[in-house]
Amino acid sequence: MKKLFKHLVLALAIVVAFASQAFAAKPIYGKVVDVMGGAPVNWTLYATDNGNNTYTLVFSGAIKAGYHGYSLSDPFSAPYFEFKGGKKVGAMSEPLKGKMHSHTDEYGDVVKHYKGTMMFVQNMQAAPDTKVTGSIGANICTDATNQCQQCTFDFEITLSPVKEEAAAAPAAEEKKEEVKAEVEAEVVAPAVEEANTEAKAEEHLVASAAPTAKKLDWSSIISAIIWGFAALLTPCVFPMVPMTVSFFIKGSGSKAQGRFRATMYGIFIVALYVLPIAALILITRFTGGEGVTEDIFNWLSTHWIPNLIFFAIFMIFAASFFGAFEITLPSSLVNKSDAGAEKGGLIGIFFMAMTLVLVSFSCTGPIVGTVIIESMNGGLWMPIITMAAFATAFALPFTLLAWFPSLLKNMPKSGGWLNSVKVVLGFVEIALGLKFLMTADQTYHWGLLDREVYLAIWIVVFTLLGFYLLGKLRFAHDDKMEHLPVKRLVLSIVVFSFVVYMIPGMFGAPLNALSGYLPPMTSQDFRIDGSNDNLNADVKYGDKLHLPHNLKGYFDLDEAIEAAKKANKPIFLDITGHACNNCREMETRVWSDSRVKDMLMNDFIICALYVDDRTDLNTEDYYTNKNGIVMTTLGRKNNAIAVERFGVNAQPGYILMSPEEEILMPVRGYDASIEGFIEFLEGGKAKM
Repeated sequence: MKKLFKHLVLALAIVVAFASQAFAAKPIYGKVVDVMGGAPVNWTLYATDNGNNTYTLVFSGAIKAGYHGYSLSDPFSAPYFEFKGGKKVGAMSEPLKGKMHSHTDEYGDVVKHYKGTMMFVQNMQAAPDTKVTGSIGANICTDATNQCQQCTFDFEITLSPVKEEAAAAPAAEEKKEEVKAEVEAEVVAPAVEEANTEAKAEEHLVASAAPTAKKLDWSSIISAIIWGFAALLTPCVFPMVPMTVSFFIKGSGSKAQGRFRATMYGIFIVALYVLPIAALILITRFTGGEGVTEDIFNWLSTHWIPNLIFFAIFMIFAASFFGAFEITLPSSLVNKSDAGAEKGGLIGIFFMAMTLVLVSFSCTGPIVGTVIIESMNGGLWMPIITMAAFATAFALPFTLLAWFPSLLKNMPKSGGWLNSVKVVLGFVEIALGLKFLMTADQTYHWGLLDREVYLAIWIVVFTLLGFYLLGKLRFAHDDKMEHLPVKRLVLSIVVFSFVVYMIPGMFGAPLNALSGYLPPMTSQDFRIDGSNDNLNADVKYGDKLHLPHNLKGYFDLDEAIEAAKKANKPIFLDITGHACNNCREMETRVWSDSRVKDMLMNDFIICALYVDDRTDLNTEDYYTNKNGIVMTTLGRKNNAIAVERFGVNAQPGYILMSPEEEILMPVRGYDASIEGFIEFLEGGKAKM
């Protein structure tokens, strides 16, 4: 058992280490010196601290208008990089390779090249405070005559763990002046003109905006914690309370030993919930890379098969809670676990925890599924973090009861009230289960659950719940109610108030409080203001995809870039998804503000990239990702573009860029501050 305990602790430590690494990446800035002076390309160097003395070096080259550079794979004009200090890990990669242009040279050969920006990435291993120096050599050629010059640069960067968050995003003006001073002081050729120095400063500032640290999705974490505590009141879990107390009262030994055993009980409960999902992520990531893991979770959260399975599970559990039948795990499995709990020491505690998890899973299973699905839009590690939050909240009451068995005296005994809780949960299961059917409906454009149909079902479900709380609706296993308790009356008032709140939504009211749980407003067939026309029907994929608030835009990045060039406007790129609750909330709460809507409508070219849409692409629109995998659906193509070009793997992600595809502001994620969003848009306009 000691070995099992060590393995569990080691596994949890690995998960925590990887999760902290994923959310701790911060940029470190180096110095680049142009030894020629006034070269047609300016380089920016930064590194990301990945932890464990590993770093990712990013070389971003800003190419002047009228010039182009080449890929590492070019047989004649490939750039070269020399390093002194540190140890290179793997080969250098090119994250912008999918954006390369092409031209026909004087020999009639089609040659691919970079315009505007080229970027090269090298992973390195180095002890703290290691200074890495070296040089860059790049062939930069004119577009008109293809005359080339070899541009050579020296660089240096000190690789040390970044501790201050402020290093990732210094004040814009201070950073600009700092870089400008560095360039003026260190460029060897003193004749570099002021305009070139300003351009280098601006490029450094823009590049510093790119590596934004991944943020935790706190709404998913808080939701998971609430579900964890609420699970205690489910009819499968609550009866385990006296069993827990009885087990730990029988234990012998000192008070300190008893509390150690109680703490281990809580740790085992958390581990039994967290480790399976963590194992799935780690195994798929190490065997197939991060892209494979993302594909698996993207498939789980958006494909019709798992969504319909989850929908069916919720409906089956709802029927069970209403008393149609009883759902239990195989008795042999529970009996074996229960028998193991009779053993002493840590092995007995482990099997006691396993018994709790197995017996309660018939009630917590749907909750666990909801927690996992809801967290998938927050990045690769969010399912682990949210599951840990749920499991910790779920385990905490049992751990406290194991610490202080006398607390049981103050808890209500199980009985008829649990039957009422079970029926209430049945109604809630029906309402929540519709979310999975809605996700499949939106991603595959079936047209089954328009917004008013969804609302109509919710209104009926919660109306029936209100009548049940008043005692006007009874089930076979309910006790006869002679008088209406005050608690039921208060709950029925809350439920009927919620129903009244939803009714205006049938006619187009935004219902901001529910924006993350309803189909988008664009699926509403009828609105009093008549604002349900699709203004984007004439653009690519516009027959299936829509923008909120009657905004006009695009759903294909190349098409949006062409439109931005013609209009000479910056692009507002919205990385979004049909299954993204936070995306709908941002659109309802923030985009609806008259100032935001006016700026989006008049000052930007809007492009919404749905990363979970299942529309099949035409052959000419297929996209090959960096691993050579061909993406044949719109969602997978957009997801690969978001991750490879912009480093965004969570929704929503908002990017402002010029028609030349230069990033104008740091990538913005979920943040419901209207004033902050306006500052974000105004900052992009100013950079443009």
